Amino acid sequence: MALSLFALSLFLFLTLDLDDGSPQATYAATSEGVEITFGSVMKLMHEKTKFRLHSHDVPYGSGSGQQSVTGFPNVDDSNSYWIVKPTPDSSAKQGDVIESGTLIRLQHMRTRRWLHSHLHASPISGNMEVSCFGGDDNSDTGDFWGLEIEGNKKIWKQDQRIRLRHVDTGGYLHSHDKKYSRIAGGQQEVCGVRDKRPDNIWLATEGVYLPVNKAK
Repeated sequence: MALSLFALSLFLFLTLDLDDGSPQATYAATSEGVEITFGSVMKLMHEKTKFRLHSHDVPYGSGSGQQSVTGFPNVDDSNSYWIVKPTPDSSAKQGDVIESGTLIRLQHMRTRRWLHSHLHASPISGNMEVSCFGGDDNSDTGDFWGLEIEGNKKIWKQDQRIRLRHVDTGGYLHSHDKKYSRIAGGQQEVCGVRDKRPDNIWLATEGVYLPVNKAK
């Protein structure tokens, strides 16, 4: 784990597009309470099943036919990393903290596509499909998710209990123990549902988090 996070830190140091053109330190989060900032790379863990939000360059065989999104059981998998980014019309900058109620986008690090949802039926449960779609220069409101932090916390931190609510459909990012048996055997369905349930809860876990931007 330590080696993989070091490699990810090095990747971010060399490749992230910084606003002022100068490099900033990145660090691997190893303890509870690290503030999550725009530009950070992280994994989201489904609280109830402990599976990580995951994607890969495999399309759904039904519904939209877009890149599939699943829950993955193993911690050490590079296809479970997501970059936290603001919406295009936001004034937020890399390194800014993220408050509850903020609209965010999650970009899959490996394929560069955005976590996306719509009204297509999900393959197993028939809820709203969650997919990956678009690319660096191709994003729409189907990629927008509202951050809801559980309790009275205002700033998103590692290991806090959160929900993500899809803007276009009103569906919460959801998973459960219903698993695929063939192409993604052993991985579980990720979908959208309109009501709050215990299975809507996620936590930011492993990742490389950019330091808080202190500039005013």
